[in-house]
Amino acid sequence: MSENLVEQIEPWSEPERITALRSYAILDTAREESFDDLVKLVARICEAPIAVVNLIDEGRQWFKAEVGLGVRETPLETSFCAHALLMQDGMVVPDATQDPRFACNPLVTGEAHLRFYAGVLLKTAEGLPLGTLCVLDTEPRPEGLTEFQTSALKTLAGQAMAQLELRRALAQRRESEETARRAMNASDYVGAFDWDIVNDRVVADERFARMYGVDPAVAAAGAPIRVFTAAIHNDDFGPGMEDMRVAIQDGTPFISEYRLVVEGQPERWVVARGQVYYGPDGAPERFPGLAVDITERKAMDANLAEASAALAESEAKFRAIADSMPQMVWSTLPDGFHDYYNARWYEFTGVEVGSTDGEGWNAIFHPEDQPRAWEVWRNSLATGELYEIEYRLRRHDGVYRWTLGRATPIRNEAGEIVRWFGTCTDIDDLKRVERNTELLSQELSHRIKNIFAVVSALIALSAREYPEAKAFAAAVRNRIGALARAHEFVRPHTEVSRPTVGGMTLHAFLEALFRPYADTSGAARVVLEGDDALFDDQAATSVALLFHELATNAAKYGALSEPGGQVTLDTRLAGDRFRLTWTERGGPPITAVPTRVGFGSSLATISVEGQLAGKLERIWAREGLIVVADLPATALSRRKAAEKAI
Repeated sequence: MSENLVEQIEPWSEPERITALRSYAILDTAREESFDDLVKLVARICEAPIAVVNLIDEGRQWFKAEVGLGVRETPLETSFCAHALLMQDGMVVPDATQDPRFACNPLVTGEAHLRFYAGVLLKTAEGLPLGTLCVLDTEPRPEGLTEFQTSALKTLAGQAMAQLELRRALAQRRESEETARRAMNASDYVGAFDWDIVNDRVVADERFARMYGVDPAVAAAGAPIRVFTAAIHNDDFGPGMEDMRVAIQDGTPFISEYRLVVEGQPERWVVARGQVYYGPDGAPERFPGLAVDITERKAMDANLAEASAALAESEAKFRAIADSMPQMVWSTLPDGFHDYYNARWYEFTGVEVGSTDGEGWNAIFHPEDQPRAWEVWRNSLATGELYEIEYRLRRHDGVYRWTLGRATPIRNEAGEIVRWFGTCTDIDDLKRVERNTELLSQELSHRIKNIFAVVSALIALSAREYPEAKAFAAAVRNRIGALARAHEFVRPHTEVSRPTVGGMTLHAFLEALFRPYADTSGAARVVLEGDDALFDDQAATSVALLFHELATNAAKYGALSEPGGQVTLDTRLAGDRFRLTWTERGGPPITAVPTRVGFGSSLATISVEGQLAGKLERIWAREGLIVVADLPATALSRRKAAEKAI
């Protein structure tokens, strides 16, 4: 028979096969006479000492029935049948010692001394192999089985498979019946009835009786149908009876929903279902069915309808508000797919409704702005950060206008983004105003610079006419010069007019301010130490007035009035405070604290405490004046701090 073996095939997966095997619920069950008789018969027909109904499980072969083995399972590694599964119908091994697949098998070389094997697959209707019906012998059979034995083995394998199918069908039926019984017992919402139409007697179970307000004993004995239908709500009685008449007349399934009104019970909704059965003469005889309490479902339906109406109203209000806004409003799914635009969007762009859903919006952006817009939008989608960008958007007339785009994510309780809502605001007019304002600001700053120069020149001319005012004139010119340098540093500039005194930092600003006090060799006499800080125009004037006053007084009375004198300005960031310490050394010794506060000193105090929200302390040490300005860390760059807060 070995020459009749077909090519090895495997048109199924092992998980599929194991799932099918487990569906029969036969593994590890007790012996059954029908299977035992089958293996005894096949062993006798094939004149074999061993016969088994073998099922191939994961890692083992289990025997539902066996003759000549004395065990119920063996490891899969020594299994002949595992190889048979790979064949289309089965396998015959005339002499295992001559077959390279089994020559070294312990069942062949060991005490079992197996030589011959013939097996036929047990397959499901879908072609999945579960195992085999096989016979084994300790003697080789070069000719295999006879034609009759082969036919009998195939027939009995079919019988074994039929037994498996019957066994599964009975088990499924028992399970189904048990499930239905448990459901009925566990539910207070289902009742059964059986109406004898000929004799007008309805027999019902206890649950059905209680639903309809009928004594369970009366329902069990049988009562006319009117006894039960009396509980139907007056408004539902007519439609319910009509449903019943149509079902009896046409033989269609009976389905009717109605309310039950029973004294002492709340009003309940039920759905009654049934089927009419007819006698030999075609007349209706029986009408069995069920009644299911659907009160809770009706309540949920009502709540759902109410919620749907509220949602529709809310959506209508949202659309009305969104359409009335001057901005263009849009919304996307969590992945960025645009699925909503308000009326203003379509009015501005002039595109067809729905044409910019998905990624179509990008085509309306200016070509130069598209890559940047995509980059910012993708970053927001990936990080959940707020979306904000300025770009040019094409209006319906083809003109590109500057637009501010903003969007914020909406998150659920778990913090997951469920939607994005955004707006587009036309800022083209604002951009034009800003450009005009910038030009005007630069023009005013340029004129102020010229005024500083004119005033300084007038003072110089006056000093020539009045030599006795030369010292006063020099002091005033120096102060005006300091203000001019501060203004030059922070005033609006073009790329051409931008000053070359360094970056916008405190040290760069002060180095420029103290440059007039350098010695004859150009070396700085005011030495800067410590931490540098960002610096903006809002602090420039106050800082300029403070340190110009200190430097001027040091040049007249303090350390800078002596050739070897020097000033150290130490700037330190400490937490949320910024301390600037002015220390003079090498000047005339201080013998007493001044009793009069000059205008310049008052101006310096106002600059620190009034403009910079700090504290100013003067220490009149004998070795030289020490001035400490204690400022908030944000005082030197208030615009930057405000941007971070936003």
